Amino acid sequence: MEHKPSYEELSAKLAESEEIIRALRNQEVDAVVGTKNILMLRLKETEDELRKQRNHLDKLVSELAAANKELESFSYSVSHDLKAPLRAIDGYSRMFLKKYGSALDEDAARLINVIRSNTERMGFLIDDLLSFSRVIRNEMSASAIDMETLAGEVWKDIQAINQEREFEVRIAKLLPGFGDRPLIRQALVNLFSNAVKFTKNRKPAVIELTSYCESDKIVYCLKDNGVGFDMGYHDRLFGVFQRLHGQEYEGTGVGLSIVQRIINRHGGRIWAEGEVDNGATFYFSLPADIGSI
Repeated sequence: MEHKPSYEELSAKLAESEEIIRALRNQEVDAVVGTKNILMLRLKETEDELRKQRNHLDKLVSELAAANKELESFSYSVSHDLKAPLRAIDGYSRMFLKKYGSALDEDAARLINVIRSNTERMGFLIDDLLSFSRVIRNEMSASAIDMETLAGEVWKDIQAINQEREFEVRIAKLLPGFGDRPLIRQALVNLFSNAVKFTKNRKPAVIELTSYCESDKIVYCLKDNGVGFDMGYHDRLFGVFQRLHGQEYEGTGVGLSIVQRIINRHGGRIWAEGEVDNGATFYFSLPADIGSI
């Protein structure tokens, strides 16, 4: 015969079940409290780490501001203190030639002119270094740029000071870019000037500027029919004071370095292709939208 539990047995089992439920609930509460404590500890550790990183960042910003101030002082010193002796050397050399030139033999006069030529070159070096430092530290103001119009303006200015030269310049319908207009203008001035310099023995000198879209970048290509360069020395093209050609071509070796810094600041890149005595092509990219700067 089947045993039916009594009221007392059922009550005891119910009490036992309730005890088990209470125990489980207590374990759940303990687990939740433990998890909360762990999370709170980790949150505090994260906040402490963020505070340390913020303090470190504030220190770096302060050091950068101090470095910029020091660079400005250095630039002022270079502009005034270092150029003053150069002006004096050139001035006294000119006075010396004017007063005693007729009494000098040909070699002595040549040496005085060498002194003047080198002081002038040193002045150009100083000016280029100042331009280089300004490119690095000046704040940028990004906007949409009509590259076709800008390139036309730049070429008009360069052509005006090279009227004796024969040029065939083709500026295609260029895609618009985004960036700091004065800086991009300086980059175009340097690139066009570079092409003019290294096509000086070409009649006519052919310079062509085109553009194309590549992913999230706009690439601009400036091609010339000048002396070109050996691709084995490509890595030296954009180094400060690096020159791949002799004294036949004027310059300080800073112009392309300035272009590279400008393009890098815009999140783009610059590269070149060339062949000795068969021209060169310089490529640089700019963001296709202002949000990428």
